[in-house]
Amino acid sequence: MAGKAERCVWVPGPVIVGAGPSGLAVAACLHDKGVPFLILERSNCIASLWQHKTYDRLSLHLPKKFCELPLMPFPLNLPDYPTKNQFVSYLEAYANKFDIRPEFQRTVVNTEYDHGLGLWRVKAVIREGNYKEEEEEVEYVCRWLVVATGENAEAVLPEIEGMKDFQGLSMHTSLYKSGEMFRDKKVLVIGCGNSGMEVCLDLCNHNALPSLVVRDSVHILPREMLGQSTFGLSMWLLRWLPMSIVDCLLLVLSHFIIGDTSVFGIPRPRLGPLELKSQSGKTPVLDIGTLAQIKSGKIKVRKAVKRLMKHGAEFMDNTYEDFDAVILATGYKSNVPYWLKESDLWEVDEAMKSSFNICWKGQSGLYSVGFTRKGLSGASIDAMKVAEDIEKCWKAEAKLQPMSTFPLN
Repeated sequence: MAGKAERCVWVPGPVIVGAGPSGLAVAACLHDKGVPFLILERSNCIASLWQHKTYDRLSLHLPKKFCELPLMPFPLNLPDYPTKNQFVSYLEAYANKFDIRPEFQRTVVNTEYDHGLGLWRVKAVIREGNYKEEEEEVEYVCRWLVVATGENAEAVLPEIEGMKDFQGLSMHTSLYKSGEMFRDKKVLVIGCGNSGMEVCLDLCNHNALPSLVVRDSVHILPREMLGQSTFGLSMWLLRWLPMSIVDCLLLVLSHFIIGDTSVFGIPRPRLGPLELKSQSGKTPVLDIGTLAQIKSGKIKVRKAVKRLMKHGAEFMDNTYEDFDAVILATGYKSNVPYWLKESDLWEVDEAMKSSFNICWKGQSGLYSVGFTRKGLSGASIDAMKVAEDIEKCWKAEAKLQPMSTFPLN
């Protein structure tokens, strides 16, 4: 494809990349302030991760009050932990309320800051059909760029020795829908985060024979403690106590409720769950019934995989077992470094380079929403800050000079 875009489009407000919850949240806040915007979304719908890459039984892991987006609470008639379909319906209603109309099938491939003009050039490939000949490259020019693609844009597919030799079915959890197709089959689930644990439970409920690979230590906490959500209790305690004390309380309560997980082959990390989350971004697992199935023996816990073979897997403890399928619950990663390549900005703003895990505001009108590793509540906080900051700039700059005088090409 030619280096020069086929069309150049001026955007009077910010360009928002991504129409997931983060992108919708900042768009709603901008709409509320009267600031125009344009959302570019590579998929064909809003919240494509939720609509296309999640399993059927998925529900929010946190109570709805911690997951609502700015300016619009969840309907009162929804359960405390809405299903994925209920959450998607909420997002669709949210987009309608704030007149958010993303431009779909727009894949951002490169962004550069034009220092001469003080503007961002955002190149996107538009695909309307199924053939490369039907693609068009468009350059969007804007004063502000909001990165809202989230930390879960691309599936992480680890290199496992022998994966190509394995003759059974293998897939990432982004393709997993239900345990029905695995009934009576032996399934190896690699990864023991929230997705891996819940997939194992779903497999168990469909009479499959799951084994869970636990390579590293992990914190498993009950979803609720003392009659309220563990997350809510943690947030309340942190208002009064230091994180280290709250961690101790959570671990003591967890021990009384679910017992010592190391007995079942799941050791806890040295750092407490909140401190570990704060330092590394590693989220504790909120148990919704998987641990009971592990205790009953219906879900086996295995050590790290040494290599896959034609009909099964060899583990680090030198044991071997046959499997019919392998499911990779190995998480997701951001794709921002592939298309945000403004070298001067990277050098100045190292925090933004490392998955935006600290700052919501970069240099030269660059912002991020949903990269603080604080879930939907963190994305909402980011969105409000970003919209407020852009509004200030918008009021100061919007009428300075008509864009027809700028040489965009």
